[in-house]
Amino acid sequence: MTRRGWVLFLAMGVIWGVPYAMIRVAVRDLDPVVVAGGRTAIGALLLLPIALSGRSLGPVLRRWPWLLAYTLVEISGPWLLLGHAETRLNSSTVGLLVAAAPLVSIVVVTAAGFEPFDARRLVGLLIGLGGVVALVGLDLDLSDFGALAAVAVTAVGYAVGPIIVNRKLADLPPMGVVTASLLAAALMYAPFVAWRWPARITAPAAWSVLGLAVLCTATAFLLFFALIGEVGPARATVITYLNPAVALAIGVTMLGEPITAGMSLGYPLVVLGSILGTLRSPAAPLVRIRTPFRGMKRVRIPTRGAAGGEPEVVDDRAG
Repeated sequence: MTRRGWVLFLAMGVIWGVPYAMIRVAVRDLDPVVVAGGRTAIGALLLLPIALSGRSLGPVLRRWPWLLAYTLVEISGPWLLLGHAETRLNSSTVGLLVAAAPLVSIVVVTAAGFEPFDARRLVGLLIGLGGVVALVGLDLDLSDFGALAAVAVTAVGYAVGPIIVNRKLADLPPMGVVTASLLAAALMYAPFVAWRWPARITAPAAWSVLGLAVLCTATAFLLFFALIGEVGPARATVITYLNPAVALAIGVTMLGEPITAGMSLGYPLVVLGSILGTLRSPAAPLVRIRTPFRGMKRVRIPTRGAAGGEPEVVDDRAG
């Protein structure tokens, strides 16, 4: 990875580890729907001029059913549920439990037949599930099923959202997808924000919502696209494993949250299980084929069920 890639990677790891603490502060004075609605509206307004100047909204809006599905599972649902969970659980616990999202992704992509389920994935899934059990069973009040269910649904949404992008929206401009989805989420929230709008907004809550919008939404997505362009989408998603560690560090150092035995044991297991479960399978062999107009190409033929399903051109020299 280049120096620029490392800088972007570390920046994203920190930026997307911060929201849990900011949400925790904001929901002390604001309803979770107001926090989520404010974050999406401000973030959308910041990105809208860029999307319009690049003319990237038109193609995205023509595929609105999948855009709506992505918005529901990746933005509007999870951000509201996280806000609710932060009123019941500490930010460290929420961040660590969301780290189970890659484990959910393993189950989804294998059940859908996008990727094979081999022994390595099975070991990763079992180790990761052990980590989740340690996090939930050792440290949390299991009587608060509502908060735990909210985080669980969020983890599922974060696992399904990238799959929708990969399978249905990958050929569209990323800036258009993000801007349109934020606008859609803001419109969904608008009636409920008006209903739950507080009589008074405290300075800490206002600054937290503004930070969520500017830093953790608009800026974060711009940096994430730059990271994808620098290192590719597969390696870019590894930031998922760094975010909870940042959330834990912020919760402990700035919010006075304790480090518990379950966190110390469960988080490393979740990370190890996620890495084992999401590593790419060994590369398929290279095959030389003759094309009608470009001569010989060396391509990688994917195995049955592999994501994408198309040969990958790795050498495009005429022969």
